[in-house]
Amino acid sequence: MKMSFSIKDLRKNTNDSTYMDTSVEFKTEDGDWEQVDAEIRTRGNFRLDNCYYPPMRLKVKKRDREGTPFSGQKGLKVVFPCSKNKNALDFVGKEFLAYKLAEEVTPYYFPTRLIKITFVNGDDRKQQEQELIGFIIEDDDLVAERFGGSIYDEKRIGPSFMADTASVRHDMFQYMIGNTDWSSLFTHNQKIMRIGETTFVPLAYDFDMTGLVNPPYAQVSDLVEIEKITDRLYRGFCRDPELMQHVRQEFLAKKDVIMSLAEKQLYLDDSDVRNINSFLKDFFRVLESDNFFKSEVLDKCRSY
Repeated sequence: MKMSFSIKDLRKNTNDSTYMDTSVEFKTEDGDWEQVDAEIRTRGNFRLDNCYYPPMRLKVKKRDREGTPFSGQKGLKVVFPCSKNKNALDFVGKEFLAYKLAEEVTPYYFPTRLIKITFVNGDDRKQQEQELIGFIIEDDDLVAERFGGSIYDEKRIGPSFMADTASVRHDMFQYMIGNTDWSSLFTHNQKIMRIGETTFVPLAYDFDMTGLVNPPYAQVSDLVEIEKITDRLYRGFCRDPELMQHVRQEFLAKKDVIMSLAEKQLYLDDSDVRNINSFLKDFFRVLESDNFFKSEVLDKCRSY
């Protein structure tokens, strides 16, 4: 993709309800470049305040997106690197991997697509092109539509209302990638999908503040009892022990697939792959040991 806009204007003139006009060029399968009109706005919290490239939401009108890679997409979240540093691309690649890992362990996930971006910041007098990688995340409503559901927009939902198996898979996944920056109760860094009248399932997103990614700006919340972002802490609510053991076995059965995913990702160098695999091996050591699983998961789960 190619994009050109002023980062200053994006920050100053857009918000959760206000977009600004831009255009996006994309490369077709034939190698040609095509262009569509689009609208973008800022989104998010921490990265919006702390990163050079703000997180964005991108919209392409229906009449313009037909016959393009944006066809059927009402709106897309766009993730750029946080900073202009060259190694910032590594952290984008690792966060993209987290989304790919989610696809392996739960049917409820946000589809993502890696993108190579040629970007020109309108604030730059020299108009220099910057070669970046990022990824786009499918619209919330489209994810829900595939399951015949809808996004539940209430601010809070009690854990007892959440589907048991889906919740344990979600919680175990968050534990696997070393994420404590989420809350089902307050729907922080996750959406809740409602299927029918009584089924509520979590859809996790935003994985930069994880031990798997481990970016330099990562912070540990004062609300959790760990010292480093790479320290794991199981934050799921307690469920039926048999169910938790069942999900444990599901993850163990997928160990080989999970451990091989890092090696298949573009833009991850050998050092990244080694660190990721070491981090994931520590997770599976807990699952493979009855004693560790009891002390680190069953005894750490939160009561209602």
